Amino acid sequence: MTSQEAQGELVSTRFATIAVLIIFISSLFALFMVYRTFPNVTEEERQHIKLPWNIEDAKQLGIVLNRYKSDHYYQVMAGVFITYIFLQTFAIPGSLFLSILSGFLFPFFIALALVCTCSMVGAALCFLLSQLLGRRLVLKYFPERAEKWALEVNKHKDHLFNYMVFLRVTPFLPNWFINLTAPVIGVPLSPFAFGTFVGVAPPSFIAIQGGQTLQSMTAEDSAFSINSFIWLAVFGVISLIPIFLKKRLREKID
Repeated sequence: MTSQEAQGELVSTRFATIAVLIIFISSLFALFMVYRTFPNVTEEERQHIKLPWNIEDAKQLGIVLNRYKSDHYYQVMAGVFITYIFLQTFAIPGSLFLSILSGFLFPFFIALALVCTCSMVGAALCFLLSQLLGRRLVLKYFPERAEKWALEVNKHKDHLFNYMVFLRVTPFLPNWFINLTAPVIGVPLSPFAFGTFVGVAPPSFIAIQGGQTLQSMTAEDSAFSINSFIWLAVFGVISLIPIFLKKRLREKID
C-alpha cells in the first residue's frame, strides 16, 4: 500500500469514526428525549426507569411502566421501541430483558411484532455502521472467526435468507458478531434484514411468553428452559429444510 493510499484510508477511517460518534450521540439524545417526555413519576419510581440488565430490573421497570400504560400507551411503546433499537444498533447487551418486558406490557402478538421489528431495524442499522467502521475492528479482533464464517456464507450464498434464519434461531454465533461481521464478509442487506426478522421470532416467542409471568420470576429463573432449547433446535432444523430441498432438486436436475 502506497503512502497516499494509506493516508486516504486513514482519512476515511476518521470520517467513519466521526459519523458513528455523531449517530451514537444523536441516539443518546433520542433516548434522553423519551425519558424527559415521560409522564411525571415519583422519586421511587424514577430510580427504576433505566435499562434492565437482569430480571429484577425488568420486573421493577415493568411495574412502573404498567401503571402509566393505560393513559400513555404509545409513549410507553415508543420508549421500548427506541431503547430496543438503540441496544441492537450498538451491540449493547440487554435486549433479551426488553423482549421479556414487552411480553409483560403488551398483548402477545403485538409484543412479538414489536420485538421482531426492533431486532430487524436495529440489526440493519448495526450492519450499516459496520460497513462504515467495522471492517478494521472485525479483521483485527476476530480474523479467524470471520474467515471461518466467510467460508460458510460462501457455501450458502444461494440461500442466504434461510441461513440467516438458522443463525438467528440457533446460538452458534452471537447476534452482535453476526451484525458486525455480515457486511464485512459480503452478506447482502436484504437477506440479512429479513432473515433476522423471521429468525428472531422463535426465541422472542419464548422470551415474550416468559414476560407474561414476569412478576413471579426471580433472578434464578430463566425465560429459556430445556424445553425452550429443544424448540429452538426444532425451529433451526425446520429453517434448513428448504436448503436441503434445493440441493436435492439441483442434484436431480444436474
